[in-house]
Amino acid sequence: MSEKLEETISSLKSANIELQRDVESKTRIDNMRKEFVANVSHELKTPIAIIQGYAEGLMEGITDDPENQKYYCEVIMDETAKMNRMVKNLITLSQLESDADAIAMERFDLTDLIGNCIQASEILIVQNGIHMIYEPAQEVNVWADEYQIEEVFRNFLSNAIHYAAVSKTAAEKRIEVTVVKEGGKARVSVFNTGEQIPEESLEHIWDKFYKVDKARTREYGGTGIGLSIVKAVMERIGQPYGVINREEGVEFYFELEVA
Repeated sequence: MSEKLEETISSLKSANIELQRDVESKTRIDNMRKEFVANVSHELKTPIAIIQGYAEGLMEGITDDPENQKYYCEVIMDETAKMNRMVKNLITLSQLESDADAIAMERFDLTDLIGNCIQASEILIVQNGIHMIYEPAQEVNVWADEYQIEEVFRNFLSNAIHYAAVSKTAAEKRIEVTVVKEGGKARVSVFNTGEQIPEESLEHIWDKFYKVDKARTREYGGTGIGLSIVKAVMERIGQPYGVINREEGVEFYFELEVA
C-alpha cells in the first residue's frame, strides 16, 4: 500500500510538472505571437504608406513629367521588393524556429560556397565602390546544411556591403572575407570598414526586428530579421557565431566542423 501510494504521488508530481511546463510554454508562445504580430504590423506600416502615397500621386496625375513618373514607379517597386524580402525572411525564420525542416547535414566545400556568393553580389560591390578582399586557399570541406549556411554567409555579406557603402568614417570602403582552419574547425570572418556597433546593442542585434540605426537601416532596405536567421541556423547545429568591434569597423564570424 505504501509503495503504491508513493508511486501515485510520484506520478502526480510528474504530471503536475509537465502541466506547468505546458502552461509556461503556451504563455511564452502566446507572448511571442503577440510580439510578432506587433513587430510585423510596425514594419509593414511604412512601406504600405509609401506605396499608397506614390500610387495615389500617379492616379491623380500629380506629374506629367515622364522622369518623375518613372521615379514614382521605381519607389513603389523598391518598397514592394523590401516587403517581399521581409515576408520571405519571416517564413525562413519561422521554419527554423519551429524545427519544421530537418537539418540536412552534408559535406561540402565552404570556400566554393563563399566564392559563389561573392560573385553573385559583385554588381553591388562594384556599384558601391567597395574593395573586396577574399583570397581562398585550398578547398575547406565542412559538415553542415549547405543551404542554411549559404543563408548565414549571405546575411553577413549583405550587411557588410550595406554598412561599408554608407560608411562616413572609413577612409576606404573595404570588405575582408577570411576562412581559417584550426583545431578541427573552420572559422569564416566577414569584416567591413565603417562605424562600430554600440556596446549596448551588441547583445541585441540577433533579436528579431532589432535595428542598431533605424534611419540608416531603412535607407538600405534592412528588415532586422537577417541576423535572427543566422542565430537560428547556428544554434540548431550547435556551432559558434558572433560579432566583434574592430578598430576600423565590424567583424561577424561563424564556425563549422571540418569534414
